[in-house]
Amino acid sequence: MQAEFNRHAYRILLASALITLGTGVIVYHFVEKLPWVDAYYFSVITLTTVGYGDISPQTTFGKLFTTFYILVGVGIISAFVTQFLKRQAFRVQSRNQTKESSEK
Repeated sequence: MQAEFNRHAYRILLASALITLGTGVIVYHFVEKLPWVDAYYFSVITLTTVGYGDISPQTTFGKLFTTFYILVGVGIISAFVTQFLKRQAFRVQSRNQTKESSEK
């Protein structure tokens, strides 16, 4: 399991996910004139593919950015979630191995 978890990849994907989210918030705030909270909300809803439909881009640039944002962002978020789950599984396995070796 240890070989399957890559700490460096996890950190890069975490940074990429945060940069992607931050980029969306900034673009939606300035281009779509959304308040900061709404820009954050729309970015999260878009990246998680929930898409309630209560907010949508109105400008041409906003629409074009959103299509790119979805294509790139969903891949980054998916890769990050995969690494996060591997990290959690690695921690549980390490904890169990430590517990087993201390019981012997």
